[in-house]
Amino acid sequence: MSNSPTSDTDQAFLQQAIQLAFESVDTGGAPFGAVVVINGKVIASAGNRAKLDCDPTAHAEVAAIRMAGKALRNQHMREATLYASCEPCPMCLAAAHWARIPRIVFAAPQETANDAGFADGNIAEQLYGQTHPARPEELGLTRIEMDDSAAPFRAWLTKQNGAS
Repeated sequence: MSNSPTSDTDQAFLQQAIQLAFESVDTGGAPFGAVVVINGKVIASAGNRAKLDCDPTAHAEVAAIRMAGKALRNQHMREATLYASCEPCPMCLAAAHWARIPRIVFAAPQETANDAGFADGNIAEQLYGQTHPARPEELGLTRIEMDDSAAPFRAWLTKQNGAS
């Protein structure tokens, strides 16, 4: 993954996505959050609602993209950045590309999600022939290491194990 220089702004928006992941866990969802930003302004944000809505497409990134499209009254977001608490799964990555979002910034790598039981890697392998896309920079993916980006996953695992 690309580790290009990051700005405080990128880190602030990623922190918002991570906070949404925590909120998703608190409300019974999975530990994922996403924010769509254009020109420094949050257009839409969402947590994962797949389990809550019984909708396998209700991932945080897809939900945020849907809300942003409605807010912008446009399906294409050529000036947007998608901030995600975790590396987007193949479905979310495809949705971002359909929306023409040129830049996707994420915190936790796919392995963190896999370790918590979210095994989307097998889907990526079927699509790409490997766990990660061959040229992440060409796909607009940038990973920014954040302090404790795995924390929402630990909170989710704790909740799944019945601890308070």
